[in-house]
Amino acid sequence: MERTLGIAAMLLTQQLYAQQQQAPAYPLVTHDPYFSVWSASDKLTASPTRHWTGTEQSLTGFIKVDGVTYRVLGARGESYNSVVAAADENAYTCRYTETAPAQGWEENSFNDAGWSAGTAPFTDDAERNGGTAWKSREIWMRRTFSLKNTNLEDLFLKIYHDDGAEVYLNGEQIYFRNSVLNHMGYFAVSESAKKKLRKENNVLAIHVTNTGGAAWLDAGFSVKEKDTDIGKVQEGEQKGVAIDATRTIYTFTCGKADVSLAFTSPLLLNDLDLLSRPVTYITYKVKSNDGAKHDVELYFGASSDLAVNTSAQEVTAQQYSNVGLSILKTGTVAQPVLAKKGDDLRIDWGYLYVAVPQSPAVKQYITKGSQALTSFIGKSRPETVTGGRKLVLNTVVALGKVDKEKEQVIMLGYDDLYSIQYFGTNLMPWWKKDASYTFEKELQKAASGYTSIIQRCAAFDKELYESTRKAGGENYAKLCVLGYRQSIAAHKLVKSPQGEILFLSKENFSNGCINTVDVTYPSAPLYLVYNPELMKGMLNGIFYFSESGKYTQPYAAHDLGTYPLANGQVYGEGMPVEESGNMIILTAAIARAEGNANYAKQHWKTLTTWAEYLLKEGFDPANQLCTDDFAGHLARNANLSVKAIVGLGCYAMLAEQLGDKATADKYRQAAKEMVPKWMQLADDGDHYTLAFENKGTWSQKYNLVWDKVLGLGLFPSSVYEKEIKYYLTRQEQFGLPLDSRKKYTKSDWILWTAVLANNRADFSALVDPVYKYAVETPTRVPLSDWHETTDGRMVGFQARSVVGGYYMQLLGDTIKK
Repeated sequence: MERTLGIAAMLLTQQLYAQQQQAPAYPLVTHDPYFSVWSASDKLTASPTRHWTGTEQSLTGFIKVDGVTYRVLGARGESYNSVVAAADENAYTCRYTETAPAQGWEENSFNDAGWSAGTAPFTDDAERNGGTAWKSREIWMRRTFSLKNTNLEDLFLKIYHDDGAEVYLNGEQIYFRNSVLNHMGYFAVSESAKKKLRKENNVLAIHVTNTGGAAWLDAGFSVKEKDTDIGKVQEGEQKGVAIDATRTIYTFTCGKADVSLAFTSPLLLNDLDLLSRPVTYITYKVKSNDGAKHDVELYFGASSDLAVNTSAQEVTAQQYSNVGLSILKTGTVAQPVLAKKGDDLRIDWGYLYVAVPQSPAVKQYITKGSQALTSFIGKSRPETVTGGRKLVLNTVVALGKVDKEKEQVIMLGYDDLYSIQYFGTNLMPWWKKDASYTFEKELQKAASGYTSIIQRCAAFDKELYESTRKAGGENYAKLCVLGYRQSIAAHKLVKSPQGEILFLSKENFSNGCINTVDVTYPSAPLYLVYNPELMKGMLNGIFYFSESGKYTQPYAAHDLGTYPLANGQVYGEGMPVEESGNMIILTAAIARAEGNANYAKQHWKTLTTWAEYLLKEGFDPANQLCTDDFAGHLARNANLSVKAIVGLGCYAMLAEQLGDKATADKYRQAAKEMVPKWMQLADDGDHYTLAFENKGTWSQKYNLVWDKVLGLGLFPSSVYEKEIKYYLTRQEQFGLPLDSRKKYTKSDWILWTAVLANNRADFSALVDPVYKYAVETPTRVPLSDWHETTDGRMVGFQARSVVGGYYMQLLGDTIKK
């Protein structure tokens, strides 16, 4: 009973409000698309921690109580040592051809003297990536290698290919995959193939087919690193986990001590300097659970993999003291600042920091990854290293004799030096206002402000949970809490050369674009509620793109580039009605949130151009893409038509606020006249169709929500009521499908659609299946917004900012006030 009460008391002292007991993945460190670490298991000790992309970025934690070691954070991942290095470690040459070779090309005896010689990797962009250019459909590669030892017990093929590949070792097929593998993967080599290994003249033969898009080929062999006998380590007994807006807190029993481990990323949207400071607090709290004093030591380890794109990259590391802190620091040797763009990437420039207040009880040192745990539970510590691969930054704190609660805070931070390239100019992070702002000083601010910041976070967590629960019920509140840090961490805050705020999103695992307008659109409600300045930061770059003359179309751009390079649109096809409507609607939403149209006035000429486009082309859209581009092109899209009508209504509202009554009357009248035409063309009896005059189809008309939330008064309430009534007959166990074409859905759109309901019961009936999906999905990644409604599995996308759209109901309540 004493232990149970101890855990309960600890939970109470943490002032938890959300009490979220399960999530697809648990946010630990959440600052921006590169500094974002999650746990993908319900037990914090069940799996290694990972970057949101799924790549292992290990954080580990242990507690030693009276000499017995307990694990409370992370798990041992798979580690490999190269025996035949791939190009990500060491360059190698091989023979290749892009013309189909003769039969037997994979055999050792094949004569490849007529093939070309090239250096791996083979890629469509050798200028950026190095290696050999490959831009044809197919490539065949042969690599001859030697081995010092042929008795390799745990041998793995290490390979990265785009697209499908077949692989042979000494003439025997060891691997086949007919789709892209867009990262390094490890695959066990069969016993029969290993028996064919020899010390000289082994041949690795590979054929890759590129069906479109990027191309890549690189391969080698590795052996799995064996577990070291490090002595007995017990697993802490996890008693609970709770997620608040800014914090994730775990509680454990470790023998005769109760332990709380909290991760706080203080993302307070009304404090931009704090919001932009990339420092997470990791707080250990330990107390005796039997009334007696116990000797306690704690350990925290951070892998240098948090500072690399791939674990093959070499890093440097150091330990030093500054501004009253003991500091560990690591980063790549190469430091390729802003040299890469794309989706499934991690940062490999800048520096990772681990910092604690200086104290005789604190010891910090750097080891190879395989020696990190041994260094804590062993009798002697290995020699500190200053460079290599897969290092660990180790921090050990002796808490001494513990009976009443003792606390130790460790800070984990990342200085990316430069964050974004914006039309050719490299921008520093928001917090780095000039050269006098060093990361050590940011760590000092974080340390000195810890108590007040934690108090502010607790107060905000409580306010957010209570306001969202009042707006939409408990399940709605938990969804909002779950989406809070995820949405923010998919952005980067910087200042443009023109002095404007830029809050730029990354399309995580959808295409990697930066500042995509139809990602900004669903993300908007969170920022409109808590800080409209951030909403402006999501629009400013798109306005600049047009107003600078760099983009000349009469409709809004789709994006500004591929993250982190915002140098102009890269998406191959525009979304004219979609993006123009989005920009006008969101500008109007800012005006409602702020109570004035000053921001619209700054961009009135551009908004007018887009409104004229909607007036001409928006009502009955051509065969073009909308934000749901994964569903393909669709002509006469009824929901897209709604966006155009609402966009025109928003433009009229802004004109009226600016005192231009004639323009307001013209555009409002145009929008009003479109509504009965829309109702007629989309009518299908008890609901409205997916596309005009396409009977037997239906879709969520989530764009209608702005008519209701902004009080535009364009559509009669009977339209909302008819649609909601019909939607409730189409639900599956994990939510309402997006439309009649498929069973998949978008959870952000469901929560917008639910706002159209005129009573709490119908609202909850639509929201509750989304909550069920969030806590029961078998896909363990940061919440995917695109899932199957029948089985709750992710279809695509993860860790995206669009879950900020969950706040639409709260936005409606806030604007009404």
